[in-house]
Amino acid sequence: MGLHTLSSSAVDRTVLQLEEKLLEGGWETAARLPAERALAQSLGVSRSTVREAIQRLVTRGMLETKPGSGVYVVQRQPARLSAPWLQLVAENPPLRAETLEFRLVFECAAARFAAQRSTAEELDRLQAILVKMRNAVEAHDVDAEAIVDGEFHTALTAASHNRMLDQFYASVITMLREHIAANTFDATLNNANAFRQSAMRLNQHESIFFAVRDRDPDAAQRAMYAHIAFVGKQFEPGFGLAQ
Repeated sequence: MGLHTLSSSAVDRTVLQLEEKLLEGGWETAARLPAERALAQSLGVSRSTVREAIQRLVTRGMLETKPGSGVYVVQRQPARLSAPWLQLVAENPPLRAETLEFRLVFECAAARFAAQRSTAEELDRLQAILVKMRNAVEAHDVDAEAIVDGEFHTALTAASHNRMLDQFYASVITMLREHIAANTFDATLNNANAFRQSAMRLNQHESIFFAVRDRDPDAAQRAMYAHIAFVGKQFEPGFGLAQ
């Protein structure tokens, strides 16, 4: 039983490492991955562990195997070909309020599952992202804050370990990142309270992390709900934005 647990843990860690490299653009779309032996050496695991990790990512639709050729990063099809509803969204961009409503449903669920299923490595990654977010806020660096804000939500969804959520998020990641970045910039523009609101958003992300770290699904869901509700309130008349 101990050996099985160790093996499963090694595979989980390897999946996470490969997934992070894919999400961060370590390999270009349609690129061929290094040979199994090379990957095993670079990650410090056995070839069988790498093989199992790759198979999991193939199942998730992030990688594909080509017999006699190797393993490749999946080339995501345009929305028109892969999902008609995505093309509809692209042609009729949702309002900010509609996207926030979508995020209330989607990301509250992701936070809840992350509190139940996240690994130690994923918690470390979330914490590292929060350090970058705090640095950006303290430096009044809106560009950096917007980027790491998107990174946090991406990492949290990956930590939910739900393939449907993971794949769905991957299909709308560009739109959601643009939405998050736009919120950050718009809430800062001509706003005397911009720094205070940035600090509040940072505290909200930290509250989400603490609930996930403490394995409290209810608290994680409430913290995410409070954060997204706050994002929407920033744009209500009288909240602090210049009119």
